Amino acid sequence: MPNPITADRRHYEDISIGESIALGPRKITKRDIIAFASEFDPFPFHLDEKAAKQSLLGGLAASGWQTGALSLRMLVDEFLSKIASMGGLGFTNLKWKKPVMKNDTISGTATITSLRRSKTHPEMAIITIALDMRNQKGQQVMTLNLANLVEVRNPGAPIPEDAHEELAL
Repeated sequence: MPNPITADRRHYEDISIGESIALGPRKITKRDIIAFASEFDPFPFHLDEKAAKQSLLGGLAASGWQTGALSLRMLVDEFLSKIASMGGLGFTNLKWKKPVMKNDTISGTATITSLRRSKTHPEMAIITIALDMRNQKGQQVMTLNLANLVEVRNPGAPIPEDAHEELAL
C-alpha cells in the first residue's frame, strides 16, 4: 500500500546516479556563529573575536558541526524533502577543509554517487550522496558522503542482479 505522505514525492525509481543538486547559498553571520557555539561548541575561536584572531583560525569561525548542520538543512530544502526519504543511515569521510569565517557565504553540490535496492527489504533503497560545500571564493570548506533510505514505489518489482550502481568520483 502506497504511503499517502510520500505518494507525490520522488522515489527510488525517479533518482539517477550522477544527479547533482545545487545547495545554498547561506551567509554565516557573527550572530549565527556565536549562537550555535554557545549551545553546541563553546570554544573561544567560535565565541570571542579577540581570542579567535589569536587562534590558528585567525578570526571568528563557525564550528565544523555548524557547517555540517547548515549543509544538511540545505540538502533537506533542495532534495530530501522532495523525495520519499525514510531517514538517514549515517555518513562517512567527513572532512572540514577550510574554516567558515564570519560573513562567509556557503553553497555546494550534492551528487548521487550510488543507488541500490535492499535485498532484504524490497520496499527500501539506499542512496549515497556526496556533499561538496564551498565558500563564496569557491574554496572547498567541507565534504562528506551521506547514506539515506528512500522508498521504492514498486517493492514487488524484481531486483536485478546488478541492482547496485556507483558513480566513480
